[in-house]
Amino acid sequence: METGFTFTNTLAAILTIGIISFLWRDNPLYKVCEALFVGVSAGYWFVSLWYQNLLPQLFDNLGISQLFSSGSAEDGALQVLFKQGRFDDRLFYLVAGLLGLMMLMRLIPNLGWISRWPLGFIIGTTSGLYFTTYFQSNAMAQLKSTVLPFTTVGNIVMVVGTICGLVYFYFSKEHKGALGGAAKIGTWFLMITFGASFGYTVMSRMSLLIGRFDFLFSTWLGLVK
Repeated sequence: METGFTFTNTLAAILTIGIISFLWRDNPLYKVCEALFVGVSAGYWFVSLWYQNLLPQLFDNLGISQLFSSGSAEDGALQVLFKQGRFDDRLFYLVAGLLGLMMLMRLIPNLGWISRWPLGFIIGTTSGLYFTTYFQSNAMAQLKSTVLPFTTVGNIVMVVGTICGLVYFYFSKEHKGALGGAAKIGTWFLMITFGASFGYTVMSRMSLLIGRFDFLFSTWLGLVK
């Protein structure tokens, strides 16, 4: 990587300082950098989704790409509905494309209500798909990982913490006596878990900040070798 006051390094440094300047107060430089970041991110994701999703999943499967590239519709868009006298399952890609087009109706005020149909379809199907996926990967996997023999201290802590954490969310009976004690232990386990998760998030953000400071003082200014 080039060091010093090159154009790219200087531009990156200005944008970095502009974003960090929000720690002082909201200012025009921060707003410009924020708007630029949002715009570039939106443009990047649009191009990425176009080449990774729309083009291969929709246009290539429907044969539209071959139609424009070779000028021939052989095994392409004109044969979407039927193939050799049988139903062509590529029709489902056409349905998906129509649902995506209906989502864009939200940009038209008078036709915005049409976007609710594909949105409801997407939410319903995604919820059903994720329910089975997460049930297998999270619920069953976590349950299997919790059923451990009391042979080590780590296994005992894992099982006791899981059971007490579940007791804390049991509201059918007042938390008194042994049930209340287990719920209190579960509270401590939850606090420790959330604290560790928050600490991990803070450390990850700090690593990003350290990286930007390293860029400013080492790559751009050359103060740190």
